[in-house]
Amino acid sequence: MNVTAQTEGLTTGNAPRAILSIDHITKQFSGVKVLDDISADIREGEIMGLIGENGAGKSTLIKIISGIYQPSAGRLLLDGQPVSVPDYVTAKSLGIAIVPQEFNLINTLTVYENIFLGNEIRKKSGLLDKQAMRRAAEKQLEKLKMPVAVNQLVSRLSVAEKQMVEISKALMLNARILIMDEPTTTLTGREITTLFELMRDLKKQNVTMIFVSHKLTEIKTLCDRVIVLRDGKLISVDEIADVDEKDIARKMIGRNFQQIYPEKLLRSQEAEVFAAQGISVPGLLKDVSFSLRKGEILGFAGLVGSGRTELAEAVMGLRAISSGRIFINGREARIKTPADAVRHGLGYLSEDRQGKGIVQHFTLPQNITLISLKRYLQGAFINKGKEVAKTKEYVEMFKIAAASISMQLRYLSGGNQQKVYLSRWVDTNPSILILDEPTRGIDVKAKQEVYEFIHRLASSGISCIVISSEMEEIIGLCSRVYVMKEGSVAGCVEGDHINEEEIMFYATGIKGRQF
Repeated sequence: MNVTAQTEGLTTGNAPRAILSIDHITKQFSGVKVLDDISADIREGEIMGLIGENGAGKSTLIKIISGIYQPSAGRLLLDGQPVSVPDYVTAKSLGIAIVPQEFNLINTLTVYENIFLGNEIRKKSGLLDKQAMRRAAEKQLEKLKMPVAVNQLVSRLSVAEKQMVEISKALMLNARILIMDEPTTTLTGREITTLFELMRDLKKQNVTMIFVSHKLTEIKTLCDRVIVLRDGKLISVDEIADVDEKDIARKMIGRNFQQIYPEKLLRSQEAEVFAAQGISVPGLLKDVSFSLRKGEILGFAGLVGSGRTELAEAVMGLRAISSGRIFINGREARIKTPADAVRHGLGYLSEDRQGKGIVQHFTLPQNITLISLKRYLQGAFINKGKEVAKTKEYVEMFKIAAASISMQLRYLSGGNQQKVYLSRWVDTNPSILILDEPTRGIDVKAKQEVYEFIHRLASSGISCIVISSEMEEIIGLCSRVYVMKEGSVAGCVEGDHINEEEIMFYATGIKGRQF
């Protein structure tokens, strides 16, 4: 089905009525159009997918719907009537709520305090009715089939539990329209299954959902229809039954989507540039050994909690090693701090882009030169011209979409933020680069660009370690793969043995340490 948006709030035929109509919405920032004349209907009680490359306009559109941004032109209609949504508080009063990709929870408050934050129940005396809030929170979490203690501090919750708290906050406001912004980004397979079951239950209760995702399989599995955006324009609104994943990908990127992974590099004869022997961190890692060759793309796979990230942090001096040795180019290296690691030619792209990576209120040059700033000093001052020139090189190299390099990073899409973060580490001239979940939260085209760049790095002789929970990524990129289980290396596979079955056998303990 092609675009058939009805701007008076009703869909055609016997389709359910439109609860929300997006009517010729345009949004500009500094004269640059990020949304261009978008019109679409969201039907009552449906799960509407919203997909597009990073920078396509998805985040801007949902921020307009939820009152965070105001449109430059166009309007929203709720139940067929034009509405003004000047702020998030108004959106909540209209029954529109958003579950953000980055949680808006206060770690030092309890679960029930977070759920009712800004919407507290009070007694006639004006005092907080904590008992009533606890009861209501318990009832709501019970509906979500999430056994979380409402008196527990949010800081002690898992990512999945925090997400349920965010959903509870939205539903406690009697949300009629629930926007889910990349909700599966940090969830395990089991947690994603639980979330999808919950969303289907909410759909039965006539809650309308807008599901933003970069994962084509999720859109196809869960949604009734899908909106595809590209470069700020509406490409199509399709019944999900009428399109397959390749159709959606083709519309997203504007061309046929072919092989996403470059041809593998084989480095079996290259010199060993890195070796870890018997690395242990109490309670996290036990006797981990592995090697890395020059120009190799080495993978680390394993289930959540297997110790992959903890190993990277130990190698980078972010965690204290209780025993074990590290060798770089055959010589022992003593790495106690991240600065030591950088001096030895190591770089580390953290999985936590928001928390440990980018600085949201810094510009592109400020983010990119954060670690390598010494190279840009001219006496006691920063050579701004040199810094800007280098930033422009990275913008071109990584195809970073930004209206201006002086923009703060918080205004960039997730994929473009990731490219800036990768640029920072490339700017340190590493000989070994560790990439932890390098494509988490970015779309299919941005993924392909990152894969191609990793391939170019390895071709130039830089050794890359890729840690990923996406099996397809590990299989598609890596020439060897270490599989971790419960803080130890369970096995190492290469060649034709790099397949899902073999990796899962080691990850789950069906196969033991045999190498």
